[in-house]
Parts: sequence; C-alpha cells; structure tokens
Amino acid sequence: MTTTPVFPSRLPNVGTTIFTVMSALATEHQAVNLGQGFPDFDCDPKLVDGVNNAMREGLNQYPPMTGVPVLREAIAAKILAQTGRAYDAGSEITVTAGATQAILTAILCCAGPGDEVIVLEPCYDSYVPNIELTGATVVRVPLTPGTFRPDFDKIAAALSPRTRAMVINSPHNPSGTVWSPADMQRLDELLAPTNVLVISDEVYEHMVFAPLRHESVARLPGLAARSFIVSSFGKTFHVTGWKIGYVAAPAALTAEFRKVHQFNVFTVNTPMQHGLARYLQDPAPYINLPAFYAAKRDLFRQGLASTKFRLLPCEGTYFQCVAIDGLGVPERDLSEADFCQWLTREIGVAAIPLSAFYGNGFDQKVVRFCFAKKDETLRAALARLAKL
Repeated sequence: MTTTPVFPSRLPNVGTTIFTVMSALATEHQAVNLGQGFPDFDCDPKLVDGVNNAMREGLNQYPPMTGVPVLREAIAAKILAQTGRAYDAGSEITVTAGATQAILTAILCCAGPGDEVIVLEPCYDSYVPNIELTGATVVRVPLTPGTFRPDFDKIAAALSPRTRAMVINSPHNPSGTVWSPADMQRLDELLAPTNVLVISDEVYEHMVFAPLRHESVARLPGLAARSFIVSSFGKTFHVTGWKIGYVAAPAALTAEFRKVHQFNVFTVNTPMQHGLARYLQDPAPYINLPAFYAAKRDLFRQGLASTKFRLLPCEGTYFQCVAIDGLGVPERDLSEADFCQWLTREIGVAAIPLSAFYGNGFDQKVVRFCFAKKDETLRAALARLAKL
C-alpha cells in the first residue's frame, strides 16, 4: 500500500479564488462575464507581428536574466517621459513574468519572519499570500469605506519598528480610485523618517481618466528612493495571457530583487520581449489608452444609470463598482457574494463581490464589474441588467 506524505500547508487559508468560482458559474449559466479583469478583444496586430518576426529572426533562446537590453531601455525611456524620473536600464529595470510574479519577488527579497508588511484593503488577492509565504506578518489597514481613499492616520498607527514594507496600488483594483498628488505627498512625509520600503502596484498606470493623471511614486524623490514600481504590459496592451511586466527600483533595491528573480523565474519569454521593445517605439498606444477606456466606462455608466444600482466614481482602471443597497427586496438584503451568484444565475451577468478583497470579508453592499470588453459585450450585459 502506498501513501502520499502529509505536510503542513504553507497557505492553509487559501482556497479557490472568487474569480475562478464566478467564471465557472458564468460559463455554467451562459452569463456575460464582467467578473474577471481581462479584455475580450484582441491586441494590436502590429504587436503580434513584432513577436512573430522576432521568432523568425531566431530570437528564441534564453535572454539575459534581467531582460533584453533593448526592452529595458524602452521601459526606462517610457518612465522618464511619463514621470521625469531617470532609471538606469542596466541596473534599475528588470523584466518579469507578469506583475504578480514581480510583486511576489519584491516581497520575498525584503521581508521575512519577524517583519510586518502593510496592505491597504480592499486589495488584490495575491498580496496577502505573498507576504505569508515569506513568514512575515500581514498588517491590514482599511481604505475609507465608500471612497476607498487612504486613511493616513490609520496608516501611521499601523507603522511599527517591525514594519519592513508597505504595498500600495493606484489606480486601485477593485475600486477604480486614483491617488492624488496630495496623497502621494502625505505618504512621502509619513515614511521619510522610517526605513519602510514601498511596493507600488501601478499596473493600471495608463488607465487614468481626465482630468486626473497617474501619480507614480517615481514623481517624488523620497518615495522613488524606497520603492519597487511594478507595471504590466499585459494590462496596457490587452495581452494578459502573455504575463510580462517589469519592476523599476533604485540599484540597491534592484540588486536584491534580482537575487530572488533569478531563482524563481530566471528569465522571461525572449521573442515577446523583443516584440514589446519594438512596439514601445511608438508611444501612441499607451498615450491613447485613457481615452479608449474612458469611452467604454462612459458607455457602461450611461447604461447603468437607468438601473437601481448606485454608481461609485471610476477615476481609473477598467473596473466599475456599484452599490446594491438601492435594489428591491430581497436582492438588496443578500450579501455581496450571494448577490453576485444570484445576478449570474438569474440575470445572466457575472460580477465580483468587494468582500472577496478583504481578509475579514467586510460587506458594504458593493460589487465590481469589468468594462474591458467589446462594446457589444457591454451592451448585451446592460440589456440584461436593465431588468433590475
């Protein structure tokens, strides 16, 4: 008789994610899936051509561990143009296997048992497991309910001599809130007397709607000096399945980041790196992205205005949050999670409960839709939601 050895789980509290659950339910009920955050439209054919050409040119073997130089140079040039901050392509830019790997690697390289890492809830669901894998302690600080803006008094109260790092995210998933210049300045002042590192998740950097702009930590010298900036080509260029991102950080931080990166990924898909480098020579695709998604946001919000949903502001990302407390009984009395299941089964549209982004399942009667979809997909969803 054979047996499989039993061992203690590194993540005993982790199960199937809400995104997997809701996507499966959407498929089962043939619902319009506005739950998981990915586009249902194709990327620019020029980007695919760039990758195909790189493959045909024989660029198919291992690239440098840090990323191909031409792509790192293009990233540095883009950051300089967008923020005014100069990063050295050789020692301060690293290409990663997506933003999720970048965040995990940043946390692994700087935190361990005895340390604390602050997260601001609601937050992307990888942050907490990443921290737990290091043996560090997660310190959860809530964003202000309803507005999802940072509460700096609560952040200050959470700082301790054991605080090693803090994870921030703007534009914010799931709420669509964008940090202001004053927010960034306040964070800079708060952390100035500390040794706390910042892991700044900026994957939606090119989805900030006028008149606002993206306030990267790179814009402030004090924050830039202590920060790992994480971004994603998958989000920016509609290729989430490619799993390519990057990290920009001062040379000393990058050296530690690369020590971990070389052993948990080593390197990233070669022809895609070359294809992206060529595509980045024209900044128009990411410069025009805010207007592209603003049009989809406006279409979706206009349609939702005729329902009983209460629309929350959407300053960035491709997510629209709505409050369900104005709906009729009994739907308004359901939990967020139960409402999303009901909406998928009975109305035929899938959404995500915001409670899934809180460690304690905080329920404020708010759900999230993704509008990174074809206009016809959004119109089909709106036609079904009009029944509410």
